[in-house]
Amino acid sequence: MVSFAPDEIGLVDQSPCAGIRADLKSCLLKSDCCKKDKKTPRECLKVGLVPEECLQLRQSFFECKRSLLDNRRRFRGHKGY
Repeated sequence: MVSFAPDEIGLVDQSPCAGIRADLKSCLLKSDCCKKDKKTPRECLKVGLVPEECLQLRQSFFECKRSLLDNRRRFRGHKGY
């Protein structure tokens, strides 16, 4: 039997905002706009036919990406998971 340590299981992408990006992607793909209307996640975000949770994740992702460029926050650490 093979067992994995918690460090070995996780996202392949190890960038600072990878957790929020993955959550946003899964939220968009689960929305009715992508499932029923067969639109891309980008089109759904432009039209605004996504749940409030996805919009909040989009704002968190934006804040995370912005904190990467902000020199004042660089010492405090990145926002994200």
